[in-house]
Amino acid sequence: MSSYVTRAGLQVDEQLAAFVEQEALKGPDVASDRFWAGFAEMVAAYMPGNRELLEIRDRMQNQIDDWHRDNGPATANPEAYQAFLREISYLEDEPEDFRIETENLDPEIASICGPQLVVPVSNARYALNAANARWGSLYDAFYGTDVIAREGDLAPGRQYNAKRGAEVFARAGHFLDEAFPLLGVKHWAVTRYGVDISGDVARLVIESQDGRAKLAYPEAFAGYSRDGDVLRILLKHHGLHVDLVIDPNHPVGKDHPANLADVAIESALTTIQDCEDSVAAVDAEDKVGVYRNWLGLMKGDLADTFEKGGKSVTRTLNADRVYTAPDGSELTLKGRALLLVRNVGHLMTTDAILDAEGQPIGEGLMDAAITTLCALHDRKRKANSTTGSIYIVKPKMHGPTEVLFACNVFGEVEKILGLPLNTIKIGIMDEERRTSANLKACIYAARERVFFINTGFLDRTGDEIHTSMEAGPVLLKDQIKAERWIQAYEDRNVTIGIACGLTGRAQIGKGMWARPDDMAAMMEQKIGHPKSGANCAWVPSPTAATLHALHYHEVDVFEAQKRRHNEPIPGLDALFSMPVLDPATLSAEQIQRELDNNAQGILGYVVRWVDAGVGCSKVPDINNVGLMEDRATCRISSQAIANWLWHGVVTQDEVVATFTRMARVVDQQNAGDPAYEPMSGDPEHSIAFQAALALALQGVEQPSGYTEPLLHAKRAEKKAQR
Repeated sequence: MSSYVTRAGLQVDEQLAAFVEQEALKGPDVASDRFWAGFAEMVAAYMPGNRELLEIRDRMQNQIDDWHRDNGPATANPEAYQAFLREISYLEDEPEDFRIETENLDPEIASICGPQLVVPVSNARYALNAANARWGSLYDAFYGTDVIAREGDLAPGRQYNAKRGAEVFARAGHFLDEAFPLLGVKHWAVTRYGVDISGDVARLVIESQDGRAKLAYPEAFAGYSRDGDVLRILLKHHGLHVDLVIDPNHPVGKDHPANLADVAIESALTTIQDCEDSVAAVDAEDKVGVYRNWLGLMKGDLADTFEKGGKSVTRTLNADRVYTAPDGSELTLKGRALLLVRNVGHLMTTDAILDAEGQPIGEGLMDAAITTLCALHDRKRKANSTTGSIYIVKPKMHGPTEVLFACNVFGEVEKILGLPLNTIKIGIMDEERRTSANLKACIYAARERVFFINTGFLDRTGDEIHTSMEAGPVLLKDQIKAERWIQAYEDRNVTIGIACGLTGRAQIGKGMWARPDDMAAMMEQKIGHPKSGANCAWVPSPTAATLHALHYHEVDVFEAQKRRHNEPIPGLDALFSMPVLDPATLSAEQIQRELDNNAQGILGYVVRWVDAGVGCSKVPDINNVGLMEDRATCRISSQAIANWLWHGVVTQDEVVATFTRMARVVDQQNAGDPAYEPMSGDPEHSIAFQAALALALQGVEQPSGYTEPLLHAKRAEKKAQR
């Protein structure tokens, strides 16, 4: 049971109160009484509006359900469907053309394009790894992944494979030829990279067997540094830096003709430190852990000690990188990604704080106040945001009214903490159907704060299924990916963002690559994101960020956006065009295979969430392929089963039997984990199994198809057993 202390009429969990007062408030010029008084006023003023927004969601969903029961799928009569949505204010009038007005944005947001990481801030080690992923080794990324074939002479093995190393040299040389071409020679033929200094001016020297060579674009030489025999040569292309590490004494460098020991790539420009879908934070204890890590990142003192290779390792934030520019001046580059923080959405409440009536408050209100309070520590240091901005990504908003509500909450937080108006920037996650349909109006509502819009196939599909639950049976998941509504959704996000003036001012993002071990496929497919005009896209690991960064050297994203500037914006007919499934077109085997796949994915994710409190991890699918899973992936799978159950494609007995059988599969996949608690031995008393099953059996009644209410309740039940 929680123990509470009273603060300005609120009942605050004593662990949370102690964190706020003894840690977060130590440093900023904000008195404890002022903070709690302002926060209590905000809760009183905004919780009624928060509840009303959720009631509007429910009312609209009931109206949409009724329409589909009377009229069938939207594709049967798109004009009538859209007229109906306007009648109930689901579709709102678009504003006149405008351009966003956000100011004081960091270059990583406004003017440089590159990969974006998302990481659970609850895990200090992962949070630090992601923050430090601003720079990555291209050699390691090539050598350690399937970008280079793993068979035959190129197999990695336990010992260093010189043939694989030679292929790494060749691949790195090819990248350098593309990004930093030389006149008359290729990088593989270079025998020496050096720097000659005449007076205060430094000149890049490149030699080959055929004599000296020059960069085709000399302005690409950005600087250098020396440390004993190690020379670092800094190059720049498309706003991104590449560091050539020349070290004749390095085990790798001595094997390279020019002693090129590594190619360090500027990789993850931005990292979302996540308090939402990738964490399992269900009570005050969990939330304090989340906030404490975020505070450590903002103070710059977060550290984590762990065992690796039989040795104790302590990880901290990387220092900045210092070079000498060609004109002799000092050049400092960030050693860390620009850190953003994702708050929870408007739905969830938390008993970490109770209002004056003893009711749990909106968790999003608490996140807004406390993550911003923690970020005040960086406004003094400006080690993260050089402009003093605070970047909050806000998920799961339904339409412009909810976006405006979030912006108003941020304004109240600024008043409480004495911040200038619009210090807090908002990232709009375009992952809910009503937001997609009203995206221009959503951006307009946040036009003075918006720094980011993005797409996310999984949450967006989960919401599509739930919103159209009564329209009919949903397609197979793999079929949905090829539907034109998905392409319309992706295209609208970019073209509307460009039309609203995000080019050169804010990020237009794309979603996650979910297969962290399949980097060869990522390199083939994910280049489509920058080509589409997206100036950032999500990747699952620092290594993936380094590889994906190569795409931003290959593609000039701002040129891609210019090409799309006058492109027609796909209409609502396309956006609402997902057809329904005719179950008669599927065999019994196809139906069972889809059910198996969804059930196994839910169980594999939920068992870690409920039993171990792990909100995001690499989970083997039914074919033992590791997939990055979080609540978004769980949402689509659970809604898909719920939909088929609702429409009689499968029966409840079939669903229960499938979950029971798949529990044995998941148990076998986790057999090597000594801390794992099997589900299949006693599924009736396995909280994790019952949570997973409930997501399917009760999926229709879950608000917007979200998984949070059930997962939080079951995780809290599991914690109470210990």
